[in-house]
Amino acid sequence: MLFSIEKKEEDDAMSYVDEVYELVVAKNPAQPEFHQAVKEVLESLRVVIEANEEKYRRDALLERIVTPERQLLFRVPWVDDKGQVQVNNGFRVQFNSAIGPYKGGLRLHPSVNLGIIKFLGFEQIFKNSLTGLPIGGGKGGCDFDPKGKSDREVMAFCQSFMTELHKYIGADTDVPAGDIGTGAREIGFMYGQYKRLTGLYEGVLTGKGLSYGGSLARTEATGYGLLYLTEEMLKCNGKEIAGKTVAVSGAGNVAIYAIQKAQQLGAKPVTCSDSTGWIYDSEGIDVALLKEVKEVKRARLTEYAAARPSAQYHECAPGSNVWTVKCDIALPCATQNELDLEDAKTLVANGCFAVAEGANMPTTLEATEYLQKNGVLFCPGKAANAGGVATSALEMSQNSERLSWTFEEVDSKLQGIMVNIFHNLDDAAKKYGMEGNYVAGANIAGFLKVAEAMTAQGVV
Repeated sequence: MLFSIEKKEEDDAMSYVDEVYELVVAKNPAQPEFHQAVKEVLESLRVVIEANEEKYRRDALLERIVTPERQLLFRVPWVDDKGQVQVNNGFRVQFNSAIGPYKGGLRLHPSVNLGIIKFLGFEQIFKNSLTGLPIGGGKGGCDFDPKGKSDREVMAFCQSFMTELHKYIGADTDVPAGDIGTGAREIGFMYGQYKRLTGLYEGVLTGKGLSYGGSLARTEATGYGLLYLTEEMLKCNGKEIAGKTVAVSGAGNVAIYAIQKAQQLGAKPVTCSDSTGWIYDSEGIDVALLKEVKEVKRARLTEYAAARPSAQYHECAPGSNVWTVKCDIALPCATQNELDLEDAKTLVANGCFAVAEGANMPTTLEATEYLQKNGVLFCPGKAANAGGVATSALEMSQNSERLSWTFEEVDSKLQGIMVNIFHNLDDAAKKYGMEGNYVAGANIAGFLKVAEAMTAQGVV
């Protein structure tokens, strides 16, 4: 009896934030990325939640916001070029529709599992809220690897994947997009199958080709948006981007267009990386060559180094990555948890003063805290890489109106959205006594809008 009384007192003393986090860990075992995302968000929301604890607890607001509205798991059978049937695992997590239809990409990569999709979907709730556009949070994907597959094999997979997924999506329900492994080719095959199965020609997928409802500037949007926000963050802190050396990780869509826009703004990006190695180019990355190697040939960065005398190629290994290069600004644009505590210490020691995340949660919690404690301007992915989903929402608008805007129109809207995102998170951080803490500012600004919408709509 004494034990149970002590346990009750211990539970009573536990804050609502800690209680919900423990619940998430207990109910979602073996999903470390999801636990990490929830912990990061809830910790930075603590000041807001504790000010409204009684109300939020009564409404179980946090329990509802960390629990997806719907989780779909399905098998994806397809036939390879040898006639062998292959089976993959498909996922779609429809996390929160309080402010609009579910919106979030489809990731095709062998590492995909439910925990990763849930972490991405949870982040997407706040990212989408920050854009100011009416889109809720969702994410999906499959443990299929498009690398090394023929176009016919990719088509067979995409058609099978969409055969199941189409039952749960729609222009006003859930609008998926591309992500790692899902480019224009994959979106095209999926859209064709959706249209074939439903008979509907609607804006159900974004990132489409320009000939069938895609938006100009969508390809560039995440990378460009990252630089628009970074430029505004620096400007508001008395710095400028022109003339600065930039380290970028990744060599996919986000990294390529971040490098391109950084150069247009007068900075000098000197690195990029893929899953096997990384490049240091003292003369600055040659964007045209990088596009040729990665977008046209779909080749490794060794080909970039072979064609560029100023480039040094390094194999990926512990202690050997782009963060060892002396830089002013670091832009992690590859994948989750790629920048750890040791990398953060190296960046600080080398004089890096700003980090903005182009990928989703690429910096570990320990690294983020170290960077912030050492005065580095740090903007999290849910704000810094929101340009992609923002432009996807602009594509949805064009589809609904049966219109096509110019590149300049879309790019101008994108820049306005990214500047607005920075000021919203900056204002939120200042309002709650955490000036300069852009992680907290982004989470608070994103959360408050969703929380208000959820409260207004009742217990659903």
